Amino acid sequence: MSPKTEQLSVFPAFFRVEGQKTAVFGNGDEAFAKVRLLLNTRARIVAYADRPEADYHAFLIANRIETVRAGFSAEQVADSALVFAATGDEAEDREIVDAARAARIPANAVDQPDYCDFFTPALVNRAPVAVAIGTEGAGPVLAQMIRAQIDQLLSPSLGRLAALATSYRKVVEQLVPRGVSRRVFWRRFFSGSVADAVANGNLPQARHAADRLLRSIDKVAGHIWLVGAGPGAEDLLTLRAQRVMMEADVIVFDALVPQAIVDMGRRDAERLSVGKRKGCHSKSQEEINELLVELGRQGKRVVRLKSGDPLVYGRAGEEMAALRAAGITYEVVPGITSAFAAAADFELPLTLRGVASSLVFTTGHDLTGDVLPDWASLAVSGATIAVYMGRTVAASVAERLMQAGIPSETTVAVIENASRAERRLLHGTLADLPDLQHRDELTGPVMVIIGDAVAGANFELSEPLVRANARLEELARS
Repeated sequence: MSPKTEQLSVFPAFFRVEGQKTAVFGNGDEAFAKVRLLLNTRARIVAYADRPEADYHAFLIANRIETVRAGFSAEQVADSALVFAATGDEAEDREIVDAARAARIPANAVDQPDYCDFFTPALVNRAPVAVAIGTEGAGPVLAQMIRAQIDQLLSPSLGRLAALATSYRKVVEQLVPRGVSRRVFWRRFFSGSVADAVANGNLPQARHAADRLLRSIDKVAGHIWLVGAGPGAEDLLTLRAQRVMMEADVIVFDALVPQAIVDMGRRDAERLSVGKRKGCHSKSQEEINELLVELGRQGKRVVRLKSGDPLVYGRAGEEMAALRAAGITYEVVPGITSAFAAAADFELPLTLRGVASSLVFTTGHDLTGDVLPDWASLAVSGATIAVYMGRTVAASVAERLMQAGIPSETTVAVIENASRAERRLLHGTLADLPDLQHRDELTGPVMVIIGDAVAGANFELSEPLVRANARLEELARS
């Protein structure tokens, strides 16, 4: 999907309406719904209804809503902050909107998107906290479904907690330094003992906990999260990874991490690329270690974002050792490693009862040396081998594995950009693997899975590793 298709045609915003006139025109269900929505605010609601239906009329009276029993005239929109045309008559609603626009007042006509200067959202109300869901008028039912899901997620006490926070804002501004310290204070306020006390309905205890938190805030120590970004698809990022990315002051990321995932961090977080890729080493591992230590000493909360899982070929061991030596606290947030995503794309069982009970992770470079790795004998016994590799070592990997005794007809699955929309799947045999180095169109990260269990994969969406014309040339040479 291109960036243009992801742009909104509206700008989400909240109008200030406290004490201001909002005019609702109509007699039936449409007007009734708008008035109910507006009652979530402190707006001065004026209902223009010359013949209100019985239930709507009773509701207006019960809620003491100002009602004007007269047909529409253009001067009625005067001095309004917002106008809602909800008569059920399309022509009359357009006339109301035209009058509002002539007076430079934002207006909304029910079920007529072209006559809407704004759209009414599905609202989750935890005043003073509000979550508004809009679909630009395209799917009101979808908006209501999303509202119901969000409503379940948010604590009923969230509004009371936010109101308490408002009462502490000035003293926090006086006592807690701006930046990291203040963010940490509010994070603890909204997620710790203060929030627990509010949820239990004990406001005095909540204030006591907030006062104690104020006294305990001192210089905030730095902290590093070593986070696995997964194989590339945004929705395979873990919930914990998403949470800490929203807490980080700095995001330090590798070249293989997609920009879409980097962008999921806090909007005002500093972003530092330390991309290490073949032929483009912007920072050495030692420099990255030093950077993390320095950021930690500055009191920064840092996400070190790595492709896949940080503990699988992510060199996290060196970074953890450097942080331990410097006395900087850290935490590892696991991610989905590329081998698992690649297997999922192929619907491929990495282990298969009676066929393969072991799984080996390795890199192509492990198989290019003079000495076979210790696990080679395990591979011969039927283990599935997941190789993190580049195209250029495909021939040497295939040769060394066949030297180790793995049959040349063993099934091979090749995945470029595992889990991503632009992924590409290829299949063949170990003897076919050298052809991979001629596939210049494969520019993304490549995962190769080899073994008897691979034969159980779904090859319907993949293409042969060896092109048909290459196969004919090989037969002609033989």
